[in-house]
Amino acid sequence: KASICDVPPTGMKMSSVFIGNSTCMQEVFKRVAEQFKIMFRRKAFLHWYTGEGMDEMEFTEAESNLNDLVSEYQQYQDATVGD
Repeated sequence: KASICDVPPTGMKMSSVFIGNSTCMQEVFKRVAEQFKIMFRRKAFLHWYTGEGMDEMEFTEAESNLNDLVSEYQQYQDATVGD
């Protein structure tokens, strides 16, 4: 979860936010991909999206993009400092 608060702490003029990116995020993406695969296989809620004009192929492409993202994170995790 993320949130934005533009009110600085008491006594301060500014506030700041740090957003980090780590290879540990691949576990989250793997879990989402697995849940997506199960629901898409059953075509759960698909009628809501196709009724609004989306094509099933868009879901297949999104699944492929997510799997590519997980693979890319895995490559970075497997890379050594010397690479």
